[in-house]
Amino acid sequence: MNQYLTSIDNPIETVRYKGLTVKLLATGDGTEVIHHLLEEGARWSMQPQEGGTASESIFIVRGSMKVTIEGETKLVSPGDVLSASPVQHGFIFSALEQTEFIYISSQPVFQFFSELLRENQELAVEVALKDGYTADHCERIMQMSMLIGERMGLSPVDMCTLNYASYLHDVGKIKIPKSILLKEGPLSAEEWQEMKRHCIYGKELLEETDSPYMNMASQIVEQHHERYDGKGYPKGLHKDEISPLASIVSVVDAFDAMTTDRPYRKAMSVNEAVEELKKNDGTMFHPEVVKIFIDLIPDWSKMKQGV
Repeated sequence: MNQYLTSIDNPIETVRYKGLTVKLLATGDGTEVIHHLLEEGARWSMQPQEGGTASESIFIVRGSMKVTIEGETKLVSPGDVLSASPVQHGFIFSALEQTEFIYISSQPVFQFFSELLRENQELAVEVALKDGYTADHCERIMQMSMLIGERMGLSPVDMCTLNYASYLHDVGKIKIPKSILLKEGPLSAEEWQEMKRHCIYGKELLEETDSPYMNMASQIVEQHHERYDGKGYPKGLHKDEISPLASIVSVVDAFDAMTTDRPYRKAMSVNEAVEELKKNDGTMFHPEVVKIFIDLIPDWSKMKQGV
């Protein structure tokens, strides 16, 4: 039997993504030992797999995280172990400080998730660059959406779906010509109809992947320009016909767009953008989401400034 000496500094493979560094330390007979470094404020999840039989455990080495287990929020700290065989309920971990933990699975998972993370990041960066945004636009949308989701008490499964959908909300713009995306003047009627199709294109792109997470996120991506009063697109859904997750992304995306310089206009001030949200509360936007987002404006400002 071949034996290999690995360490945190010399792993078999490393993947970095959105405040998360993952290192494969050992693998054999289907079992994997994986080191995770989660930056403060970043999240990580364990989700049940259809037909899954794996035993999964995490051991906290350094730092602390909060996790909601069957409706109860708990703190995990160095020396704590969380195990499931198999995982039957989803868990979302949120790092309260920089945290290290060891994840052990009786079935190989590293390759699947490393490919998923790379695909997710590549798609988001591609659309951000094509749409004229800085690459951290998708990151801000994701972070703020997750904060709102936590305030709303979303389930771990919905939080996981929201994570992917918020980060990839505009992925369909990959299929929109740059001449339309970056046009400095008003769009023609034909150009506007094509622009609105980015929601449908995004849904189709995510449905084409092999990832169940991206498949679940596809509906949110399709709906994130629907309006609470039914005057949005692509289907003219209204109120409870719209997924609450899409309503979250809609508010965060609109606010970030209003407060960011675009090729066709200068950014609004934070106060001006807040007034726009209030003015469109109950028409464009879901009232509950608007209220929660305004309460979280200080968190958004820190993200915008890179604090």
